[in-house]
Amino acid sequence: MRLWFAGIVTATCLYFAATTTAAEPLTPLDTAGLQAELDALSGRVVLVNFWATWCRICIEEIPALMELESKLGDKGFSLVAVSLDEPDSGDMLVRPFMAKWFPGFTSYLNVERDRDSMVSVVDPVWNEILPTSYLLAQDGSVAERIQDKHSGEEFTEKIVSLLDEP
Repeated sequence: MRLWFAGIVTATCLYFAATTTAAEPLTPLDTAGLQAELDALSGRVVLVNFWATWCRICIEEIPALMELESKLGDKGFSLVAVSLDEPDSGDMLVRPFMAKWFPGFTSYLNVERDRDSMVSVVDPVWNEILPTSYLLAQDGSVAERIQDKHSGEEFTEKIVSLLDEP
Protein backbone atom coordinates (compact mmCIF):
# COMPACT_ATOMS: atom_id res chain seq x y z
CA MET A 1 0.00 0.00 0.00
CA ARG A 2 2.78 2.44 0.93
CA LEU A 3 4.65 1.77 -2.35
CA TRP A 4 1.47 2.27 -4.38
CA PHE A 5 0.81 5.60 -2.64
CA ALA A 6 4.40 6.76 -3.24
CA GLY A 7 3.99 5.91 -6.93
CA ILE A 8 0.79 7.96 -7.16
CA VAL A 9 2.43 10.93 -5.40
CA THR A 10 5.48 10.72 -7.69
CA ALA A 11 3.34 10.48 -10.82
CA THR A 12 1.23 13.44 -9.68
CA CYS A 13 4.32 15.55 -8.97
CA LEU A 14 5.80 14.72 -12.36
CA TYR A 15 2.50 15.55 -14.06
CA PHE A 16 2.38 18.99 -12.45
CA ALA A 17 6.04 19.60 -13.25
CA ALA A 18 5.32 18.76 -16.87
CA THR A 19 2.30 21.03 -17.13
CA THR A 20 3.68 24.17 -15.50
CA THR A 21 6.79 26.24 -15.81
CA ALA A 22 9.40 26.18 -13.09
CA ALA A 23 7.65 28.53 -10.65
CA GLU A 24 9.50 27.10 -7.67
CA PRO A 25 13.27 27.56 -7.49
CA LEU A 26 13.74 23.83 -8.11
CA THR A 27 11.11 21.62 -9.74
CA PRO A 28 11.51 17.86 -10.37
CA LEU A 29 11.22 16.97 -14.04
CA ASP A 30 11.32 13.81 -16.14
CA THR A 31 11.85 13.45 -19.90
CA ALA A 32 8.14 13.74 -20.71
CA GLY A 33 8.00 16.90 -18.61
CA LEU A 34 10.94 18.44 -20.42
CA GLN A 35 9.34 17.68 -23.77
CA ALA A 36 6.06 19.21 -22.59
CA GLU A 37 7.88 22.33 -21.34
CA LEU A 38 9.66 22.76 -24.68
CA ASP A 39 6.41 22.22 -26.58
CA ALA A 40 4.75 24.90 -24.43
CA LEU A 41 7.52 27.34 -25.37
CA SER A 42 7.01 26.91 -29.10
CA GLY A 43 7.36 30.25 -30.88
CA ARG A 44 10.04 31.49 -28.48
CA VAL A 45 13.82 31.28 -28.66
CA VAL A 46 14.82 28.89 -25.88
CA LEU A 47 18.16 28.16 -24.25
CA VAL A 48 18.10 24.75 -22.58
CA ASN A 49 20.98 24.75 -20.11
CA PHE A 50 22.15 21.49 -18.52
CA TRP A 51 24.21 22.18 -15.41
CA ALA A 52 25.28 20.66 -12.08
CA THR A 53 26.45 21.97 -8.72
CA TRP A 54 29.78 20.14 -9.10
CA CYS A 55 30.51 21.76 -12.49
CA ARG A 56 32.57 24.90 -11.89
CA ILE A 57 32.06 26.32 -15.38
CA CYS A 58 28.32 25.73 -15.05
CA ILE A 59 28.05 27.82 -11.92
CA GLU A 60 30.27 30.54 -13.38
CA GLU A 61 27.86 31.08 -16.29
CA ILE A 62 24.59 30.97 -14.32
CA PRO A 63 24.64 34.70 -13.40
CA ALA A 64 24.97 35.62 -17.10
CA LEU A 65 22.09 33.29 -17.99
CA MET A 66 19.93 34.81 -15.26
CA GLU A 67 20.68 38.28 -16.61
CA LEU A 68 19.82 37.21 -20.16
CA GLU A 69 16.51 35.79 -19.04
CA SER A 70 15.69 39.05 -17.28
CA LYS A 71 16.85 41.24 -20.16
CA LEU A 72 15.44 39.28 -23.11
CA GLY A 73 12.42 37.49 -21.62
CA ASP A 74 9.92 40.05 -22.88
CA LYS A 75 11.48 39.91 -26.36
CA GLY A 76 10.63 36.22 -26.87
CA PHE A 77 13.46 34.43 -25.04
CA SER A 78 13.13 31.71 -22.40
CA LEU A 79 15.73 29.94 -20.30
CA VAL A 80 15.10 26.33 -19.31
CA ALA A 81 17.74 25.25 -16.82
CA VAL A 82 18.00 21.58 -15.86
CA SER A 83 20.24 20.40 -13.03
CA LEU A 84 21.83 17.04 -13.76
CA ASP A 85 22.75 16.48 -10.12
CA GLU A 86 21.60 13.18 -8.62
CA PRO A 87 17.77 13.01 -8.58
CA ASP A 88 17.62 12.49 -4.82
CA SER A 89 19.93 15.45 -4.05
CA GLY A 90 17.38 18.19 -4.59
CA ASP A 91 16.46 19.07 -1.02
CA MET A 92 19.79 18.38 0.62
CA LEU A 93 22.14 19.80 -2.03
CA VAL A 94 20.73 21.59 -5.07
CA ARG A 95 18.01 23.70 -3.43
CA PRO A 96 20.31 25.05 -0.64
CA PHE A 97 23.08 25.60 -3.21
CA MET A 98 20.77 27.67 -5.41
CA ALA A 99 19.42 29.64 -2.43
CA LYS A 100 22.93 30.52 -1.27
CA TRP A 101 24.61 31.31 -4.59
CA PHE A 102 21.80 32.15 -7.03
CA PRO A 103 18.70 33.49 -5.27
CA GLY A 104 16.00 34.04 -7.84
CA PHE A 105 17.35 31.36 -10.19
CA THR A 106 14.79 28.76 -11.23
CA SER A 107 15.73 25.35 -12.49
CA TYR A 108 14.39 21.90 -13.01
CA LEU A 109 15.98 18.88 -11.37
CA ASN A 110 16.39 15.81 -13.56
CA VAL A 111 14.63 12.87 -11.90
CA GLU A 112 15.82 10.32 -14.45
CA ARG A 113 18.55 7.98 -13.20
CA ASP A 114 20.27 8.22 -16.58
CA ARG A 115 21.41 11.75 -17.49
CA ASP A 116 21.63 10.77 -21.14
CA SER A 117 17.90 10.10 -21.32
CA MET A 118 17.13 13.63 -20.13
CA VAL A 119 19.52 15.35 -22.53
CA SER A 120 18.40 13.08 -25.39
CA VAL A 121 15.07 14.94 -25.40
CA VAL A 122 17.08 17.68 -27.14
CA ASP A 123 20.18 15.83 -28.41
CA PRO A 124 20.32 12.04 -28.84
CA VAL A 125 24.11 12.13 -29.28
CA TRP A 126 25.13 14.22 -26.26
CA ASN A 127 28.82 13.74 -25.41
CA GLU A 128 28.35 14.20 -21.63
CA ILE A 129 30.21 17.52 -21.42
CA LEU A 130 28.94 20.05 -18.90
CA PRO A 131 27.90 22.71 -19.20
CA THR A 132 25.96 22.03 -22.35
CA SER A 133 23.30 24.39 -23.63
CA TYR A 134 21.06 24.04 -26.63
CA LEU A 135 19.80 27.11 -28.38
CA LEU A 136 16.42 26.36 -29.89
CA ALA A 137 14.96 28.44 -32.70
CA GLN A 138 11.36 29.60 -32.59
CA ASP A 139 10.26 26.45 -34.44
CA GLY A 140 11.82 24.28 -31.72
CA SER A 141 14.74 23.06 -33.80
CA VAL A 142 18.24 23.00 -32.34
CA ALA A 143 20.03 26.02 -33.79
CA GLU A 144 23.25 25.41 -31.88
CA ARG A 145 24.86 23.23 -29.22
CA ILE A 146 26.98 25.37 -26.89
CA GLN A 147 29.53 23.62 -24.68
CA ASP A 148 32.22 24.66 -22.25
CA LYS A 149 32.69 28.20 -20.97
CA HIS A 150 30.98 31.09 -22.77
CA SER A 151 30.51 34.69 -21.77
CA GLY A 152 27.23 36.48 -21.41
CA GLU A 153 28.10 38.50 -24.51
CA GLU A 154 28.56 35.32 -26.56
CA PHE A 155 25.20 33.96 -25.39
CA THR A 156 23.55 37.33 -26.06
CA GLU A 157 24.89 37.50 -29.61
CA LYS A 158 23.63 34.01 -30.42
CA ILE A 159 20.21 34.56 -28.85
CA VAL A 160 19.62 38.00 -30.36
CA SER A 161 20.46 36.73 -33.84
CA LEU A 162 17.64 34.19 -33.51
CA LEU A 163 15.22 36.70 -32.00
CA ASP A 164 15.79 38.94 -35.01
CA GLU A 165 14.84 36.19 -37.47
CA PRO A 166 11.33 36.53 -38.90
